[in-house]
Amino acid sequence: MSEPAVRRSGGIGSGALGRQPDSLADVLERVLDKGIVIAGDIVVNVLDIELLTLKLRLFISSAETAREMGLDWWSHDPFFSGRTPEALEREQDDEVRALRERLAQLEDVVRRAGLDGGDLAPEQASENAHELTAEGDSHE
Repeated sequence: MSEPAVRRSGGIGSGALGRQPDSLADVLERVLDKGIVIAGDIVVNVLDIELLTLKLRLFISSAETAREMGLDWWSHDPFFSGRTPEALEREQDDEVRALRERLAQLEDVVRRAGLDGGDLAPEQASENAHELTAEGDSHE
């Protein structure tokens, strides 16, 4: 039997063993899925005097990929989110208040379990903390 002919093309995206070049849609899908970072600095000097420095950082991805990487500034920006600065501040205040309440609850559990420097053995303190945590969860 003869081996099938291998097509070799020399275009951008072509690889070894006749792999077909990726279409623009494939490349765009891969970039949006994984993300791409382009970084560069432009410095303008005249007679060894720095007049201008531009630091460019470009991140291209889908919104979902950006959120996964912690880049979701548009969701907090009043211009893009449609929320007023006052509403955003109220949301932050509510979140801080909820965190402080949770911290107070945890400190109370630690104090009641004797984990705040008391004389309980570690096993007993751990058991007490588990019981108090379970007890606290049943009240919520």
